[in-house]
Amino acid sequence: MRSQPAISVRLLLKHAFVVSRPVSWINTAFPFAAGYLMSTREVDWILVVGTLYYLVPYNLAMYGINDVFDYESDINNPRKGGLEGALLPPSYHQPMLWLCWWSNVPFLVILLAVGSPLSVLAFAISTFAVIAYSAPILRFKERPFLDSLTSSTHFVSPALVGITVAGAQLDASVAVLLLSFFCWGIAAHAFGAVQDIGPDREAGIGSVATVVGARKTVVFSLVMWGVAGLLMLSTPWPGPLAAVLALPYLINCAPYLRVTDETAATTNAAWRRFIWLNYASGFLVTLLLILEWTTRSS
Repeated sequence: MRSQPAISVRLLLKHAFVVSRPVSWINTAFPFAAGYLMSTREVDWILVVGTLYYLVPYNLAMYGINDVFDYESDINNPRKGGLEGALLPPSYHQPMLWLCWWSNVPFLVILLAVGSPLSVLAFAISTFAVIAYSAPILRFKERPFLDSLTSSTHFVSPALVGITVAGAQLDASVAVLLLSFFCWGIAAHAFGAVQDIGPDREAGIGSVATVVGARKTVVFSLVMWGVAGLLMLSTPWPGPLAAVLALPYLINCAPYLRVTDETAATTNAAWRRFIWLNYASGFLVTLLLILEWTTRSS
């Protein structure tokens, strides 16, 4: 009988760091922090704990569950094994799932205890989306369009949690802002799925891109980024300034309007630019939040 390979805690933590996609930590921590801080206008322990949760444990769960249950397709995907995704050895799959559980539960217990019924609902949506995207049976990532909706929820729900934990009102302007962010997330996921059409089809994994096709998915992404920008035009000042942030994403995506399923992998170049575009956009959004803060304070 073959013995199981020994598990090293040091290697498990090293794998966990790579699996959690450090380059993307800010994409979930920033929405929570911004939502909470702009609602309470003060720095307290809830802000710190919530930001830390959405910085690391949340990303570990989101990507860890994905890397465990997507292993069979990831081993044939040239993008995996670095910045754009880990290749987790099978012997570390079960330990990684346990690490995801125990790193998330304490934070969730604390944040649920200080929240409201509305924030509990926001947490439930956020946590369910993380699990449902990759876990067996549910596997929302294999359900076209639902995959993009769920992926977008991964990034918008931290903002919703931050706002609701702070006890702020979800008025029309906040709803439009979140809807704009949601459209941005849908576009981002759909466009990112184009580059994986080949490996996903070989592994029998469905996605919005494998079903709709590369070219139509690119068009869909462009429309969603365009809608995101237009929605920001209807938000209170200085929100309309953020509409301009849709333009770099449109410019980055537009050259691939003629992409085919056979050349879908070439969109990886744009996807790598997309990763760094997020940092630039985050910086500009921060400046807009500072402007909004000072405007409201004056």
